[in-house]
Amino acid sequence: MATISVRHNTQVNNNAQLQRDLITEEIEGLIRVRRDGRVERPPIVPNVSPAVAPERGVTARDIMIHKETNLWARIYVPLQKSSLQCNNNNKLPLLVYFHGGGFCVGSAAWSCYHEFLTNLAAKANSVIVSIEYKLAPENRLPAAYDDGISALNWVKREALNPSSLQNWWLSHCNINSMFLGGDSAGANVAFNVATRIGSSSSNLCVKGVILIQPFFGGEERTLSERNSHHQQPPNSALTLPVSDTYWRLALPLGTSRDHPYCNPLANGTTKLREMRLPSIMVCVSELDILRDRNLEFSNSLARAVKRVETVMYKGVGHAFQVLHNYQLSHSRTQEMISHIRAFMMNQ
Repeated sequence: MATISVRHNTQVNNNAQLQRDLITEEIEGLIRVRRDGRVERPPIVPNVSPAVAPERGVTARDIMIHKETNLWARIYVPLQKSSLQCNNNNKLPLLVYFHGGGFCVGSAAWSCYHEFLTNLAAKANSVIVSIEYKLAPENRLPAAYDDGISALNWVKREALNPSSLQNWWLSHCNINSMFLGGDSAGANVAFNVATRIGSSSSNLCVKGVILIQPFFGGEERTLSERNSHHQQPPNSALTLPVSDTYWRLALPLGTSRDHPYCNPLANGTTKLREMRLPSIMVCVSELDILRDRNLEFSNSLARAVKRVETVMYKGVGHAFQVLHNYQLSHSRTQEMISHIRAFMMNQ
């Protein structure tokens, strides 16, 4: 009987292992996608518990919304009420917030978001529900939008239930003074959730949308994108290659960056004009590659006769308010919080 050689089989196994290990997409330090579909997210930002120091004046808890889909939220409630709260029985506005991360990374439990939203809840005097939505590429868009709608429907159901276990926070806020907000990809989620609500028969009432450096894109580059190699600071959280990778991982397979999820202006101002939208606040960072795209979006909203307020933050770039990677980050973050508070109180 001939001797069976295992040498060839070993090579096949090695080749198979190499194929499985081959990286098809990567953003260094954030996400790595392998050929066999495995997704790795290094813990570049630590997850933290909802605990808040008593002197911060805020309490926070994690609440499961849908156990089957692992949809949950971190909820922040200010302990002290100010004179600048809603008139409805002296209750606070409610902000439903979506974190950033290119749809592919990030969490409501990330330490940077926990810090920022604790600060925002205390100083803007609002209840905040920070949503943990599903991430791409395992769950490509519109999965994040679907989670946003599910979360809002949950809030509505709990608010109508007198015996709800969520009264510990619902009793502090005015459900008729609800805002949507988010930064970067989270701002994109907030906008698309708002457009869905406006085009549906839902009686959900959203008074305003707060878009911080909204993550939009398009096949045609803007000036701030084309010049990013020359003008982009070395500590930027978003570069053009990183942006392109996020979109490849997040958009439905086979679509381009002119898909409406990415480019809301692909169909021109006419499409925007048809949308039913509440007041919108757009926060733009001067050193962000998205600056020109954000400004173009704001101007298009104004041309479509939508109520829009645009604020530019000088000397800082993308995600400065959570990453504090610019010298002016702290002062600009305080300005942003003041602007957000004023926007909510004036609606």
